[in-house]
Amino acid sequence: MTPADLSRTVLHAVRRAVDEDALRAPVPARVRVERTRPGGSGDYACAVALQLAGPAALPALEVARILRERVAAEPGVGRVEITGPGFLSFTLDASAESDRAVLAAVREQGLAYGHGDALRDEIHQFHHAREVRAAVTAQAVRRLLVAQGARVRTTCEQAPDPDWVRLGVTVDAYGTPPTPLTGIRPVPAGATAGELLERLGPDAARWGLLRAAGHDRAALGPELLVQGEANPLFRVRYAHARARALTRGAAALGFTAEAAPYGESPTGPAGYGESPAANAATTAHDAAARPLLDLIADHPAVLLAGARHRAPDRVARQLEVVAHAFFDFHDSCPPLPAGDEKPSAAHRARLAIAEAAGTVLAGGLSLLGITAPEHL
Repeated sequence: MTPADLSRTVLHAVRRAVDEDALRAPVPARVRVERTRPGGSGDYACAVALQLAGPAALPALEVARILRERVAAEPGVGRVEITGPGFLSFTLDASAESDRAVLAAVREQGLAYGHGDALRDEIHQFHHAREVRAAVTAQAVRRLLVAQGARVRTTCEQAPDPDWVRLGVTVDAYGTPPTPLTGIRPVPAGATAGELLERLGPDAARWGLLRAAGHDRAALGPELLVQGEANPLFRVRYAHARARALTRGAAALGFTAEAAPYGESPTGPAGYGESPAANAATTAHDAAARPLLDLIADHPAVLLAGARHRAPDRVARQLEVVAHAFFDFHDSCPPLPAGDEKPSAAHRARLAIAEAAGTVLAGGLSLLGITAPEHL
């Protein structure tokens, strides 16, 4: 179950409670769920009971109890707890079915995985100075919001710098339109677009401008060009390139990805669990896959949060974490057979996870306006 699925599940529970007259309150247009903060309980938390308590004329704890019994019975939900004044905390069922659903969604949606219509009713107009970091940030925020269904217009105080085009920046108008505006005002880069393009090129320049939170100074030094794991941009792009290389390697060996065996008994398809050693490795495989699968499932929520908070840096940092988890998984459970080893269902399952990670990385980079090379 993805965060978007969980949000719909909770909304459905609210609607059922209202239809059954257990709750007398207007059904919200959408329900927001967020990753549980450190020290919290469960995987996700939701404050919908506090939101509905007033209209329902009930204590938030009572509203939470009404919703808990309806959400807990839904497939994919392992446990629902009530914490604090009435927060609902959800622990998802990390079953093979849930994992397959996430991987299937990535395969079906491709680079658009994580896009949605949660903000379809919103219209934004952003205004920024004639400064490169403000321009690039506004463009990235625009991409994130549009990916969630919003409509966005950007304007600049003065005529745009011609070099912005090479950074993928366009503006709809310049000057100050007679419309309420939202300012985009990150700490200035201290360099022009032309200077950054000459020193770093478009991809490294965009990453450097977007990686830091807007209130922090952007790191725009030569370390952005280092071809090594110490450079987060290189690590993210290399993880994507490696995932694509695995697909090519598997094709050369005559097999493709299949998201079946993970989390199942090793009595599944031929080639999986054929020996005691392979059977004993199942638990290790699942343990290595779990962090990466969780991050892939979290991707839609991260994109939505990045759009809502106008924070492309959240997306950049998420991509770094995905890349790190990808390499941990890759090194623990190689998706390609080695030596005389024959391709098995376990390899097909690992390949499905690796391919999904590559898609998430490419999609996230695309929203930041950064290319994801097939070869690196």
